[in-house]
Order: sequence, then structure tokens, then C-alpha cells
Amino acid sequence: MSRAVIEVEGNGPEGDDVTAIAMVLHGGAAHGHAPVHKARLAYLRMRPFATEVHRGLRQEGVAVWRLRYRYRGWNGADRDPVHDVEWALAEAAGRHPNTPVVLIGHSMGGRAALWAAGSPNVIGVCALAPWIEPADPLGQLSDRRVLIVHGDADRMTSPIESRRYAARAAQLGVDIQFIGVRGAGHTMLSQPSLWHRLAADFVRDTLTLRAA
Repeated sequence: MSRAVIEVEGNGPEGDDVTAIAMVLHGGAAHGHAPVHKARLAYLRMRPFATEVHRGLRQEGVAVWRLRYRYRGWNGADRDPVHDVEWALAEAAGRHPNTPVVLIGHSMGGRAALWAAGSPNVIGVCALAPWIEPADPLGQLSDRRVLIVHGDADRMTSPIESRRYAARAAQLGVDIQFIGVRGAGHTMLSQPSLWHRLAADFVRDTLTLRAA
């Protein structure tokens, strides 16, 4: 693909009826320039999250966008998914000016969401089992609401790094919460309804706090 693909979930609000956007970001790999197909498990894994948010918030004007990256990989300093998220955020700003966006990302998508949080239309990030490295930046999280959820049995990405990242961000004054899910691995198949609910509740609460 020459560029990422945005797919809108269900029959949601359109045009001026859109009050907010929840953007759902799938996982990937450390390296790889193969295209991301609709049938790829990492992409399909995020469909229930999109459905949960759409079902609960469409009447309140929340549109749900599912993003498919150009490539499967993060690809080192290229940080390809971050550029894809930033492109999608620019699309959101163009189609729906001054509309807040909440990012929901899993694994590599969680990392991309955290990196892209500095975009002006982003107000919150929900990072699910994110891939986090010790040197990942924090400054872009200023004035954002952040939730990190990580299973303590995850062997693909590190719940310890997630907890440390949250602690470092909190020391800088970031509004951030870490939730550990006992016995859950990387795929979020343990207690799936809990993962879905945490993400949907985070979107709702973040938008409610903004409106207060």
C-alpha cells in the first residue's frame, strides 16, 4: 500500500454530527515492509474494541476509525506506524476540524499511539499491552490522559516496562494510570470483555472530563 487505510466502523455519525473520534490501532512487528491485509490477525484482534466503542458511544457522536498501516513493521528509526497515525490524525483534523481524538492501540499500536500523542487533536491514549522501550519519549504526553493496560503473563511485550513508563510519566505530571491484568498474556484472550470494557470506558471518561 502506498499509504495507510482508514476504515470507519459501522453506521456511525457523519459530518457535523461527529463529536469525537476513537482511532483503533493494531499491532505489528519490529521489522517488516509487507503490507497489512484485512485478514491479518493483528488487525482482526482490534475489531471487538472498535465494535465495543461504536456500540456504546455512537449515539453520542463518537466515530470509530480503524487504521491499517502501510507496513507490518516499526522499522527502527523510520517508525513507520507513527507516521501512519500522524497521517490519519491529519485526515481527522481535515475532515472534522477541532474534533478530539482518543487513540486505542495494542502492542506496536500502543507504542505508536504513545509516540503520536503530541498531535494537537489527541486528548487521550489507551495503550493495551504496549511495546515500550526504556528510551521512549514522554514529553508528548503532556496535557493528555493516558491509560496503560498490561497482562502480567505477557511474554511478547513487557508489563514491567509499561509500569516503569507510567511511573516516569506520572513523575512529570502526566495524567496516567497503569492497570495490570492478572494471568493475561499478550493476545488479550484472557478476560476479553474486561479489556474491551476498559478501553470503551476510557474513551467515554476522557471525553466526559474534557466536556466538564
